[in-house]
Amino acid sequence: QLQLVESGGGLVQAGGSLRLSCAASGFSFDYYAIGWFRQAPGKEREGVSCISSSDGSTYYTDSVKGRFTISRDNAKNTMYLQMNSLKPEDTAVYYCAARLLDCSRWPGLYDYWGQGTQVTVSS
Repeated sequence: QLQLVESGGGLVQAGGSLRLSCAASGFSFDYYAIGWFRQAPGKEREGVSCISSSDGSTYYTDSVKGRFTISRDNAKNTMYLQMNSLKPEDTAVYYCAARLLDCSRWPGLYDYWGQGTQVTVSS
């Protein structure tokens, strides 16, 4: 069964850091782009970052550039999102998602989703 499981969320003060993990099972990570999305209450799900499978290209939404870093360990079938200098506006449920080969900013184009992990940043 194809599955993505996020972990690493929690409560942190503004300026703090968290590292989210996304572990995949049931399929080979190597051929999939992995994206991180987030959804705050009352808001649409938005793309945060993505790393492609074809050439390892990375993408970040403007609001997290310079603060978040995405990486992948194909041997462990795990992807990470290092989040530094967190702000209250980063508070949301964070989801990882997978689609073949290349990144997309559109959530509807991803085939597999995790259950989400809550990130709360206090001011």
